[in-house]
Amino acid sequence: MSISEITHLPLREKFQIMELLWDDMRSSVDSAGTPKEHQELLDSRRSRVARGEASLMDWDRVKNTIGQV
Repeated sequence: MSISEITHLPLREKFQIMELLWDDMRSSVDSAGTPKEHQELLDSRRSRVARGEASLMDWDRVKNTIGQV
């Protein structure tokens, strides 16, 4: 499937593709390693959560709130 075809899909199907991609990437990320700048960003965000300046939301909750502003 081309990027052009994906852009014309309904949002629900785009989310399904995105979830499949994340699952696939998650299974191979250990062997690829995390780039330094990504690790620094993750560490910064974890620190904000630990200090109570931010909170975490699980992906299912995020998906259910998209577009409900």
